[in-house]
Formats: sequence, structure tokens, C-alpha cells
Amino acid sequence: MGQKFGGKTGIAFGIDRLINEPEFQKQLHGKRIGLVAHPASVTEDLTHSIDAIAAIPGLKLTCAFGPQHGMKGDKQYNMIESEDELDPVHQIPIFSLYGKTRRPTAEMLSHCDGVLIDLQDVGCRIYTYLTTLFYMMEECAKLGKFVWVLDRPNPAGRAVEGSILRAGNESFVGMGPVIMRHGMTLGEMSRWIKDTYKMDLDLKVMEMRGYSISRAPGYGWPLEQRAWINPSPNIPNLSSTRCYPGTVMLEGTNLSEGRGTTRPLEGFGAPDISGEKILAEMEKLAERENVEWLEGCLLRPYYFEPTFYKHQGKLCSGIQIHVDHAQYCPDHFKPYRVQALAFKALRNLYPSYELWRNFPYEYVYDRLAIDVITGCETLRKWVDDPSAKLSDLEAFLSHDEKKWKEQMHDYQIYL
Repeated sequence: MGQKFGGKTGIAFGIDRLINEPEFQKQLHGKRIGLVAHPASVTEDLTHSIDAIAAIPGLKLTCAFGPQHGMKGDKQYNMIESEDELDPVHQIPIFSLYGKTRRPTAEMLSHCDGVLIDLQDVGCRIYTYLTTLFYMMEECAKLGKFVWVLDRPNPAGRAVEGSILRAGNESFVGMGPVIMRHGMTLGEMSRWIKDTYKMDLDLKVMEMRGYSISRAPGYGWPLEQRAWINPSPNIPNLSSTRCYPGTVMLEGTNLSEGRGTTRPLEGFGAPDISGEKILAEMEKLAERENVEWLEGCLLRPYYFEPTFYKHQGKLCSGIQIHVDHAQYCPDHFKPYRVQALAFKALRNLYPSYELWRNFPYEYVYDRLAIDVITGCETLRKWVDDPSAKLSDLEAFLSHDEKKWKEQMHDYQIYL
């Protein structure tokens, strides 16, 4: 009987290969195994990875780790922590990596000989699962533990965009000099991390089979082949994932990013602005400077009323970004630039608008949230400078994008 690499779909994620290929299981026999997982850590038939691994004869799952939002994905927003718990079925400890600590401690790791990391990421530096991967790799390297990354798709695809985090701006949403929309899977990023930080680490990437990171219509996600499960509470669909490298910047503003609605992170709004006027100004700016910042998506003014979080219970006017149509193309759609252009248009129309939100963001207390998110001050200063042109930001971003593409080339596994 031959190996089953993808079951019904022909695609096998890292976890699918582990449970279906005995030669990999044999490499783990006799070892105590830890697992980093969350609600989207499932096999093709939606069995959770904890249950799938625990059911493999000869494998000994001794602990698990939950990232931000918790193993159950029940925590809504930043800085809402999870507690350690005991898995009620398998009676193993589940340690929180978003509680009293965001790094695994030596005591936590004493429960295992190595760790399997099975996290669904979204391809953006600020999404904290990348930092959790980095922290786990660092601590396992110190203690001589192995790390296997059970690779999963990057649903945002191979496209690259944004600025590279500048030294001194590291945080839990910025583990190092990574660009905002990095175009890599966590497996690919783990190899980049190991080389960049010169880690003495026993690292293995369980590569996917039958996966394309550039094939239409999913462009990174095997659309209509694999079920979508929220990797965090406010990433409910592929559209929010595609928009996220731009709309996540809204978390550093007083504009609503749509939390408390059925379409979070696909646009923005507020009670005291006009989406119609902002969209018209965006189009005027793009046409005047002849930039293609609005390509690959459709924009429309819309209204919404958040049921929680920013502007709760208030009617908001804003703009929704649509990337679920036939003309969508990840190489043309530039979410970072779309959101930057919206900020610039808003600043032109409402010069005194209190755009930047001043509050602690992901345990950083000495910088504005927008600077923590973008990894430097450039975007904010560009928005606030009346003389700054779109071409100025374009030159800055293009430089970083070229630099990142040169770095990532050697680490790409999938076409």
C-alpha cells in the first residue's frame, strides 16, 4: 500500500505527512514530544493535532503549548492572557505562551525532549505566531531540544510588501528584521531564522506535499480543497488574511478595523469621517502621482456599527476592501500601500484628526502603537508631513522589498 500524501485533496500539510508516513514517526519513537498548536492545527479531516499525534502508536506526547489567543482560540484581543491548563482528554499540561511569559521556560521544556510546531500563520510579521516560533527555537537551542516545524500554507501567498523592522524596534509583534508581508511559510521562515541568528539547533521542516504558494484561485491557500479555520478570532476568512498586512496598522489608530463586525480587518471606519470623501481623495492622489497602489482590489464606501471594541454601538463610515473577486491578484494588490494611502487621504481631509492611538500595545509602553506595528517611524511621519509625496513612501518601501526578496530567495521551498 502506497503512502497517502494528501488524502482526498492531493495536498498534505506537515501534520498530514507525520500521521501518514511511518518513517517520520520512527524518528520520534522513544522521545518525549511537546506540541505548539491552536484551533487551526488540524489534519485534513479536521482532527486536532493533539488528538492525531496522541493516537500514533509509539509516539509519546507529554505536553503542549498554546500561543496568543490560547489553545482554544477563545481570547479576543491583544494583551488578554491565557492560563496554563491540563488537557482533559490526554491529561498532559498545556502551557500558555501568552500569559505570565511569552517565552517557553526551562521548566516548561523539561517536560519534553523536543517540540513540534503546528501553527497556521497568515504571512505577516506582526502576527505573533512568527515571534512564538522564534522564541521557541531560541529556547530549544539553549537547552539542546529539537524543533520540528509541521509546515502549513501562507494564505497571503508569495507577494512581499512593506518595511523591514529597524533595529531597536523589536517586540512581540516584531521579532527581528523581517518585512511586514514576508511571503514565506513558517517552515521557510524557521530556516531563515536559524541561519540569520546562527542557532545551534536540531531543526527539521516537515515540508508540505502537493502545495503551491502561487496557484490561482487561492494564491497561497488551497481554496476549495482545505477547510478554513480561524487561526485567531478576527481572521475569519481568506479576505481578512489578504488585507491584514495593511489593515493591521489600524490597530495603532483610533479608526475601527471592524472588530465587533462580521468582516474584521477588511477595512476601516469611524463615526466622524466620510468613507466616500476619503475614497475620492485616495483615487485623486493615486491618479495625480500616477501610482498603482489601488490595483488588484475593489474599494467601496460602507457603514457599520461595531458590537464591541472601538466605537462600540456607533454608526461608522469607512471603506471596505474587496479581494474575493476574479480580478484579485496578490502581485498587484498592495494592502500596505492601500492603507497608507487611506491614512494620507484622511490626513489631507481632516488635518487635525486624532489618528494615532496612544496606548500600550503588545507590552510596549514607550512608543506609539503605530511605530511598534510598522517597525519604524517612517510611515507615521510620512502621513503627518503635508509635503510628503506618495513617491517618497514608494521609494522607501521598494528599497526594503528588494532587500527582503534577495534574502528570502534561498529559503523558498514551494512554487
